Amino acid sequence: MLNNKEKHRLLKIEQNYLSSVLEKIKTIGLEKSLENLNNILDLSKNDDKFKTDIFPVLIEYIFLKLKADNKINQNIFITANPNKHALIKDTTVIYANNIAEKPSINLAMYSILNNKLNKCFLLLAKQNFKKNIEQTYQWKLLLEIATSDCSIKDKYNIRYENHTMPLVGFATVNFYDEINNPQHRGMFQFFDRAFIGKPIESDFIANLSELPNFVNSNLL
Repeated sequence: MLNNKEKHRLLKIEQNYLSSVLEKIKTIGLEKSLENLNNILDLSKNDDKFKTDIFPVLIEYIFLKLKADNKINQNIFITANPNKHALIKDTTVIYANNIAEKPSINLAMYSILNNKLNKCFLLLAKQNFKKNIEQTYQWKLLLEIATSDCSIKDKYNIRYENHTMPLVGFATVNFYDEINNPQHRGMFQFFDRAFIGKPIESDFIANLSELPNFVNSNLL
């Protein structure tokens, strides 16, 4: 069951985004849509209204629909503005020599305990991720340094001041075959989980249809 804020967001997505895309999702089902988001996004490629990347919006939409169907725990939430969200924004800041570093993420999933942030998953979702993945990958490395015992942390005054250690991941649809770039493959291992909205079998990236189980298992 969705709260009023979630219902409003779901309605806003349905009112503002390509009806043929949302109809396709309804036709093939929610989990199947996650697995085949590359084909669904093809429907919006030539529409001038959707020159921006609607991939994260579709993930948010399917997340909310799955939650409404009780397939995602009721205490897990999603936001499309992690860097501005009151509970999440501090988890996205690392200081290096007193300069704030933030990841290039566009979604966060999180749980609440006693009206406070419990756990969260920061996600970069991009159709074409060449630049963004490198920035988020670098931020994830800084996070590992900031929360470990190593001389580099002290040398460059790298610190993370939030009590919640976030999981960090990314998702793509691989329109341009980026996942087969050796440099990108090497980055995947540093993320807590990487997803692809395309029906392929791989030992280094999970299908996006596994996202509901991932958040249910890791955010409670």
